[in-house]
This record gives sequence, C-alpha cells and structure tokens, in this order.
Amino acid sequence: MRLTLQANYAVRTLLYCAANPDKPSKVPEIAATYGISETHLFKVMKILVDNGFIKTLRGRNGGILLAQPADEMSLGAVIRAAEENFYLSDCFDPGKRDCPLITSCEFNRVLYEALAAFFDVLDSYTIADIARNRQNLRSLLSLEVPAHPMLEAADLS
Repeated sequence: MRLTLQANYAVRTLLYCAANPDKPSKVPEIAATYGISETHLFKVMKILVDNGFIKTLRGRNGGILLAQPADEMSLGAVIRAAEENFYLSDCFDPGKRDCPLITSCEFNRVLYEALAAFFDVLDSYTIADIARNRQNLRSLLSLEVPAHPMLEAADLS
C-alpha cells in the first residue's frame, strides 16, 4: 500500500501549521518549503478546509491556521480525508467484484483485517504527536524562532 502525494502533502501542511502556531502560515512559503506547486497545495488545502482541519484568513496578513487543536486531529482522520479510496485489491472496489470467490475468500478477509490494523495505528496518533519536536521542525522548515520562548514549551493544543 502506498499513500498518495495528496495525503503526504496534507500531513506536511498540518505539520507546518503546527510548527508555526503563533501566526498564519503563508501558502507560497509552504509550497516553496516542500517544493510543490501552489496550485497543488490549494487542492490539498480545500480538502483540509472542507474537513475542518485548517481555516483560512484572507488579506495581507492572512494565511492558514489549524482549525482545531493539533492534539485533537487524528492522523487516521487526515489520511481518510485526503485519500480517495483504500482498495487493497479489486475485491475492495464495488465496481470490480467479478471474482467467483468474493463471498468466501479468506484473502479478502485478511486484507480487511490488515486495513483495519493500519487505521488503528494511525488513529492512535495525532498531529501533535508527530509535531512534538517543534524546535527541530521550525529549523527544518526555516521558520523564525517564536517571539516568546515560552511558546516553544507550550503544548501543541
């Protein structure tokens, strides 16, 4: 199984915002940091806005912010929102169920179990969990140091 770039960029965008909680993140800066087009980032942002993960602020000082605390954003929920489907085989696709074994196939059952385990792990982590080392994230993302040192020690919520 491989996640799409869309899911990858959705998580990266949320990590960027979690690392930069004291001010709105700018779309051109996020796109440049990750080496993606702004057009592609806007498509990802639409998914994140529609699913309540980020909010947008218009105007000169605008940008994007987390719409809810990072510790309330399940990584599994983000991945489910960003991916179109989770068809591990043709058996998962309702339009392609032409296998004569579909009603009694143990392989199908095992794949469903594996997918459930995959999401159990993702659901056990939040954006805050994967953004814990905010200082390191800021450095890697070339973000400025917060004006208030105590912000760095604050929880990501």
